[in-house]
Amino acid sequence: MILQQYKEGALTLEAATAALQHDEPSVLNLGFANLDLQRQKRCGFPEVVYCAGKTVGQSVQILRVLMKQYDNVIGTRASKDVYDKLAPEIPDAQYDELARMVYQFKDKTVVNGDRVIAVITAGTSDIPVAEEAALTAEIMGNKVERIYDVGVAGLHRLLNRSEEIRRANVCVVVAGMEGALASVVGGLVDKPVVAVPTSIGYGANFHGLSALLAMLNSCAAGVSVVNIDNGFGAGRMADMINRMR
Repeated sequence: MILQQYKEGALTLEAATAALQHDEPSVLNLGFANLDLQRQKRCGFPEVVYCAGKTVGQSVQILRVLMKQYDNVIGTRASKDVYDKLAPEIPDAQYDELARMVYQFKDKTVVNGDRVIAVITAGTSDIPVAEEAALTAEIMGNKVERIYDVGVAGLHRLLNRSEEIRRANVCVVVAGMEGALASVVGGLVDKPVVAVPTSIGYGANFHGLSALLAMLNSCAAGVSVVNIDNGFGAGRMADMINRMR
């Protein structure tokens, strides 16, 4: 009707555009969830589903809608049961057990050219959180360089990769224990550092609190900090920084 009115001259282009935008639903009510259907237009990427705390059925229903509407979709903290339920209906759905992510990655366009995000871990035990960050950034259209197990207990390992780290446009640093790696990387680069404290460590690590406080108190300039184990938040922040011109 709106396009017909525009064709017949009853509506100007501006009025027709406004009417179409107004007619487009902004929310889809599933009864247990209200899906934000305009997140991609506002923020550059569709709504991301945090699956922990949801039933498998709820996660599947939400992801099914999103994966049919968008090329690239992310579900974080997902069990393999979610993927197993989705896969017969959504052939492009994938599951990464390490990152605990169920996702659809149909559009592999690299939107930021040669701008690289380096994802760096202190230890191998930090890799699951790092993979959540790295996969998030890749699905959002970025080149990602993984530099794993280069913590301060063997500083030469980090220095051996320093040229790669300096070439990156953004560094995501993932560390547990005392979380010192973020400060070390921050002192080596002239680019933003997104620090991710992990819950890896013995008792006085307090499930990541010691790493979080150490990173918040970093003496290196240009270090920002996301929540404990929040690989997704770090990957998204790195993506947003990488898109800036």
